[in-house]
Amino acid sequence: MKLAASEAAPKIDWAAVDAAAQADAPDEDSPELSAADVAELRPMGQVLPGVSVGKTRITIHIDDAVLQAYKARAGGRGYQTLINEALRRGLQADAVKEALREVLREERHTGG
Repeated sequence: MKLAASEAAPKIDWAAVDAAAQADAPDEDSPELSAADVAELRPMGQVLPGVSVGKTRITIHIDDAVLQAYKARAGGRGYQTLINEALRRGLQADAVKEALREVLREERHTGG
């Protein structure tokens, strides 16, 4: 969903989401799985090895203070997403710095 420049991004009322009743019965879009169905489930990477889901599960050691800070920022939701975004911004900043260094090297080399 793309918003016009004049539209504000919709705000999600997480308290209302948390308070909403959960459906007790499966529906046609999400039928209940039997034990046999669950036993047959396999990771997507095994079923479709050529398809990337875009993320990889890893184990990482992070300082307790860093983890608590990201959890606090996220309000208990999506702290891993915040960490991923910070890492992505770091990579982008590194790429910009390297591009700037290359321009400066070229300018110095050409005398411009």
